[in-house]
Amino acid sequence: MTGTLIKAVKAHQVYTNRGNPGVEVIVTTENGATGRAMCTSGISIGTHEVDFTFDGGTKFRGKGVGRAVDSVNNVIAPVIIGMDAACQSAVDMAMLAIIPDAKLRLGGNATAATSAAVLKAGANALGIPLYRHIGGVGAMYLPVPGVAMAAGDERYGGGITTPGGKPTISIMAFGFENFSDASYACWDVHTRWAEKMKKRFGGIPNVRDFISIPAGVYSCDREIWEDMLATICEAGYERKIGFQMDVATDTYYNKEDGKYYGLFDSMPKTKEQLYDFYMQIIEDYPFVIIEDPFNEDDYDTTAALTKECGIQIVGDDLFTTNLKRVAYGISKDAANAILVKVNQIGTISEALEMIQYAYKFGYGVMPSDSRGEGASIADYAVGINAGSVRESAIGPRGNRFLEIEEELGSAAKFIGARGLKGFRNQMRADGKL
Repeated sequence: MTGTLIKAVKAHQVYTNRGNPGVEVIVTTENGATGRAMCTSGISIGTHEVDFTFDGGTKFRGKGVGRAVDSVNNVIAPVIIGMDAACQSAVDMAMLAIIPDAKLRLGGNATAATSAAVLKAGANALGIPLYRHIGGVGAMYLPVPGVAMAAGDERYGGGITTPGGKPTISIMAFGFENFSDASYACWDVHTRWAEKMKKRFGGIPNVRDFISIPAGVYSCDREIWEDMLATICEAGYERKIGFQMDVATDTYYNKEDGKYYGLFDSMPKTKEQLYDFYMQIIEDYPFVIIEDPFNEDDYDTTAALTKECGIQIVGDDLFTTNLKRVAYGISKDAANAILVKVNQIGTISEALEMIQYAYKFGYGVMPSDSRGEGASIADYAVGINAGSVRESAIGPRGNRFLEIEEELGSAAKFIGARGLKGFRNQMRADGKL
């Protein structure tokens, strides 16, 4: 189609809500449609993620992305201009074939932002919603959403590396008839929680809505979970809302002695002790999702926990949206769901290939917007019929989900707890737990 051919590609550096600068790419097609996408580095970064290109030096504390911007404008753009934005795979393949090790040498932030911008430009050039461009007529399921609750890494002495606020804990609204009701319940509980935390220690949400818990407020995370559960019950959503936790355990892992320090309380833990701890808290509290419960290369212990605990165990640093790591994890039965971040692998096409592979083997997929996707994460989630999504119940992301739900009308599906992996979550769906 002539109108969908790429006419212009322009990149520049932008500020982001993650603190570090990001690469923003704008792709324009011949019929005047545009696609705009941004990619930024995360806070908790797995060692197996694709490398980003940074400027180094002192400006922006070394995290400037001028070199990645130059890669888009001077190397990638001349190659993909004239290609069809509606043919995502062809554009991505051409970009990766520019030079050997293209993602390494150009920067995963350069390729990921360009790839996502092409995807959006293709959808806009065709005049269809982004979720429809991704998933076709089969895009109809809205995922179980959540809302951020608590974060903070200095409560019990901090981690081994720079944790950046991990673990984070959110609530997930699964026991509702539709996304709208789940969204409202999240808003209701989050509002009550913010009021409770303000009274307790003057805490207010930060830019990503998590309330940072300082040292001295709680003696251990069990006390936080008790307050969270009480808030859910006070709002009338017991057995309808559960806990989701991103542990990011590598930020607390000491490779020299194999122990985890400053995690959940002040006591160091072996992996065996941490395993037992997870099993106990899953019995005591309504956990429905735990992300990265062990070191990013500990497939065996993650597999054992997945089999026994009965809830959704998500691999983020474990998998890094990488097909090879996912295939290995599946061969070990490690985790049962995969966190999807396009910038971890570098292109939309590679992420979609990984997603289809995961679905083939019964794994769930949980999109996350932590690397710059913003409200578009709603389109990604619906496009791939994801069962759950990181947070996204309220704010701009929630607004986009509500808009999609309205657009789909009677075709919109919300399956709640059945969208979550794990036999305990299936029991919740059947009203047996």
